[in-house]
Amino acid sequence: MSYSNSPRFPMGRPVITPAAQAALDAAGIEGVLLLARHIHGDWGNLSIEDLAANALALLTGKRLLSSYNLPDGRSKVWIITEADRSVTTILLPEEY
Repeated sequence: MSYSNSPRFPMGRPVITPAAQAALDAAGIEGVLLLARHIHGDWGNLSIEDLAANALALLTGKRLLSSYNLPDGRSKVWIITEADRSVTTILLPEEY
């Protein structure tokens, strides 16, 4: 999979839940780095079905999902850009 050198879609307003911020802080990861991966089409660790859904969403204006594993090997964060591209949220999967 090749990733775009420029953003693939507008991300709108970036927001992060307190729990996701705490998880990233504990992992020593800057949320902005994951946002950059997300908007450039590096969706992280997704199933074939979710990858296909993102490919279609880029064409049809649907919701976009990325999933990034954290270094502890157990935790992950999701990034979701809403269909209307008004907001992109970093959250924990259990918060969805």
